Amino acid sequence: MPDCHNCGGFVTDQYVRVFAPDGMGNVRVCPNCEDKLRDGAEVRDAHSPRQTNR
Repeated sequence: MPDCHNCGGFVTDQYVRVFAPDGMGNVRVCPNCEDKLRDGAEVRDAHSPRQTNR
């Protein structure tokens, strides 16, 4: 099963198809990663914590 390289959390195959670079079976950062963000082809530290709608 695919997972997040940053936090180890579960991600779906569909999420990997959309957000992982070509040829990668896992993503570098997922929605559960509060300390990292995708920034184009790169991953960067978040400037502030994400707000969640919980």
